[in-house]
Amino acid sequence: MKSLTLPVATLALAAGLAGPAAAVDIKISSWAPPTHPINSQMFPTWGNCVKDGTKGAVTWKIEYNLAPPPAQFNVVRKGIGDVAWIFHGYNAGRYVATKIVELPGLGTTATAASVAYWRTHQKYLEKLNEHRGIRLIGLMSHGPGVLQSNKKIATLSQLKGMKLRLPGGVATDVFTKFGAVPVKVPAPKVYEVVSTGVADGVVMPIETQKSFKLHEVAKNVIEMPGGFYYGSFAIIMNPRKYASLSKDQQAVVDKCSGENLSKVAGAAWDGADTAGRAQAGANVTTASDAMQKEFAPVAKKVTEDWFAEAKKKGLANPQEALDFLRQQAKSYK
Repeated sequence: MKSLTLPVATLALAAGLAGPAAAVDIKISSWAPPTHPINSQMFPTWGNCVKDGTKGAVTWKIEYNLAPPPAQFNVVRKGIGDVAWIFHGYNAGRYVATKIVELPGLGTTATAASVAYWRTHQKYLEKLNEHRGIRLIGLMSHGPGVLQSNKKIATLSQLKGMKLRLPGGVATDVFTKFGAVPVKVPAPKVYEVVSTGVADGVVMPIETQKSFKLHEVAKNVIEMPGGFYYGSFAIIMNPRKYASLSKDQQAVVDKCSGENLSKVAGAAWDGADTAGRAQAGANVTTASDAMQKEFAPVAKKVTEDWFAEAKKKGLANPQEALDFLRQQAKSYK
């Protein structure tokens, strides 16, 4: 796991750009527990980068429960909060190009995936303007998604009729093809729906074994080599808030954001995965050869379906964009 500290050169340049200006407070809206690495690591790293770079003129604070996870985009668009993180899959149909990082088989760390995702967005996806109405300041992916259940699963055909909490996006595309019945609740509700039997399991990254205490209620964890899927998130900012900053302060925000912020976010997810895997312990198994053979045609179909979706949305060459993302991720050091 790479350090969560932003490059010294970034901070130095940012500090040099900043001059005297009126104090500004940035309200960060978040929906995961305060202990989640996005709140305990990513946002503090970004916020302190901005604060230090502006010599304390721009401060930050995380506010919880301003709105449920699917409403975070509107929280920022309307100015209820200044910055937030969103999961694209919570808004079915609105985001298509963003599924590129979620497709099965990426097989890299969250850090590599997040950096590659930002670079791919800059080169291929930005022109589609899927984040219109807000200012995009970072993109990230969690690590490989895993299947967590309260009963052992020997074959993926057993998923037919099984009630699974599915997050949306590619994860839902994958598991509904096996006949799983989606249970739609935001991430903070996963423990409740599994513990009460509303869901038989969840599809989430392994970090949730610790961060959402799923080790207590979903004791069987299956990892698919390359990942069943990844997860696409954006870190967004209210454009009016950004415009209210001085030019020097905007320059600091820009330096602390983009690829730098995406890298910090990915590293936070990687650290959380390490902790989650340690919490799960012997409960983690790798999908058998038979399961991998079951999975391969579904992964292929989901990818082909995305190609068609992305072309309709205006992405001229989805295969080229996907190849670029995966090359960037695999070559990331």
